[in-house]
Amino acid sequence: MPAETHTHHASLDRPRIVEIVKDRLGEILQIEPSSINEADSLANDLHADSLALFELVEALEDEFGERTVGLRTETEDLDDLELVSDAVDYVVARIG
Repeated sequence: MPAETHTHHASLDRPRIVEIVKDRLGEILQIEPSSINEADSLANDLHADSLALFELVEALEDEFGERTVGLRTETEDLDDLELVSDAVDYVVARIG
């Protein structure tokens, strides 16, 4: 029998990251996570202001810091987050 090769607590594939991002956005914006779509504009559709984006980044750093070696975000990177999918892609690129 082969030895166990998984080193993470839980699988962090893209669908799981989408779920986590939507959950954190729901908490921050006080909306139902199931109502959030990847194509939603953070500002226009979800009405997330810069403070909400900062809170999202902090929440994601906390979440993924517990599961992997960590996720650190630069403040200027917040300007690139326009859609929910941008936030997901950002996390995927940094923890992959």
